[in-house]
Amino acid sequence: MMDLLKQIQIVLVETSHSGNIGSTARAMKTMGLSHLRLVSPKQEIDEQAIALSAGAKDLLEQAQVFNSFDQAIADCQLVIGTSARLRHLQSSLIEPRACGELAIQRAIQGKVAIVFGRERVGLTNEELLKCHYHLNVPTNAEYGSLNLAMAVQLVSYEVRMAWLNFSKNLQKSPQNSPLVEKANINYPSAESLEHFFNHTERLYRELGFIRNDAVMLKLRRLYQRCELETAELNLLRGMLTSVEKKIHQD
Repeated sequence: MMDLLKQIQIVLVETSHSGNIGSTARAMKTMGLSHLRLVSPKQEIDEQAIALSAGAKDLLEQAQVFNSFDQAIADCQLVIGTSARLRHLQSSLIEPRACGELAIQRAIQGKVAIVFGRERVGLTNEELLKCHYHLNVPTNAEYGSLNLAMAVQLVSYEVRMAWLNFSKNLQKSPQNSPLVEKANINYPSAESLEHFFNHTERLYRELGFIRNDAVMLKLRRLYQRCELETAELNLLRGMLTSVEKKIHQD
């Protein structure tokens, strides 16, 4: 069985302070996570980042830098975005423990991205829409302030605990693990899903079904909630292509 922790990608979006990148690397390494992705950081990795990484300099040296959110999650089959906003995300909210368990379950099939937004404003609505699940930490209602590295540490701990539990159960009964049985399930990458959403919107607008952005928003949520497998996605895309060919022939 592959090292599932290597499938987990911690993604930081437009980090303002280099020290937070270093502290994040430290939080990750203590829990055995090693893949850090940065989306357009406001400050480059510098001496402060290295100092606050406290021995996790190797993670900083290996960190991947991307120009956009889409590029950073393109090859991931599950994307979990952190959010303090609750109202319009109820159906997709998970807490840290469930996040850790889900991340390990899906790491068997492919890469998993756990995304942390900007220190002050978090992830945009558009970015949240591209996440399958939304992680919310049930903090004290009177004081819920978590800095970036604290949030990463908390989530990384839950990922590690889920991984330890999975490894223990696998040693006891390797043939009967339900997670191993799911290893052959193939899920599409975020990039493939985005192509599908663009294809859907283009065709449905041409047909006159989509006349405002709210419709596509609901369709995105519907398909994200279904957690389409690759074969299912290919079927849907084939249907779209058939409809396109038909209307263009006529």
